[in-house]
Amino acid sequence: MLRAARAALFAVIPVEMLLVVLLVSGVPLPGPVIVVAELVVASMLVLEVVTAYRLFRAERRGGADRRAALVATFRLLVPVQVRRLVGFEIKGLASIALWIARRRDGVPPGATAAPYAREQSPILLVFLFVMVVETVGIELLLRALDVPHGLRVAVLVADVYGIVYVFMLGAAGVTRPHVVTPGELRVRSGVYFDLRVPRDLISSVRLSRDYNESGMVTLTGSRLSVVVSSQTNVVVELTEPVTVVRPLGGRAEATTIRLFTDTPDVLLGALRSSARHGAS
Repeated sequence: MLRAARAALFAVIPVEMLLVVLLVSGVPLPGPVIVVAELVVASMLVLEVVTAYRLFRAERRGGADRRAALVATFRLLVPVQVRRLVGFEIKGLASIALWIARRRDGVPPGATAAPYAREQSPILLVFLFVMVVETVGIELLLRALDVPHGLRVAVLVADVYGIVYVFMLGAAGVTRPHVVTPGELRVRSGVYFDLRVPRDLISSVRLSRDYNESGMVTLTGSRLSVVVSSQTNVVVELTEPVTVVRPLGGRAEATTIRLFTDTPDVLLGALRSSARHGAS
């Protein structure tokens, strides 16, 4: 039942949204189709409620209080991938607020920030320009084709969200840099990745430029690469593995970290200075 309930979560919301968009757009739908669709959605919601209730009761029988039981039920019912994706959206919007306020996340007083936003800014600006042009162009085209107002609004909302998403990517890169403190190195990639490496596990750091990296956060064997615009320029070697949580929740271990920063000399200097301070 738990597996069926999780699968239903991925189906019920898109189906309901599709019905709403079609009805608001004035698309005529046969009555039986609407009735059957709503019955399917209602059945899925009942399945969700029953499953949640059973999970909640099981947690309560196990000794959990109400709040702990609710949290455990939510975590069991909602897949970790969905929870993390929702968390990314919330953090992305928070990053825009931080950017407007000219503040940074997770950079305490005395810490050294190693930004990486400058290298990715040009491509984000290109994306932003293309998406703005696309939004205007599609709106004009839909008007020319006399598409129903409701459908135009739905398309416009999706296009505007795409523009906001680009702003979230840019703001997250600016407000969430890599950070070096006396106790740790914090390696980040916007809102999607955050790894804390204790300073006492770092055996060496060096400058090493690679312009042919792929992906954003990749693991090859025990080597972690946190990439910006296909580049990394700093290598951090560890004395023992650290657990890496991938953006969608998968876990692995790494003993070598390759990352990119706009100021590699500053990052290397902070890590080496911290190491000398610890040795003294």
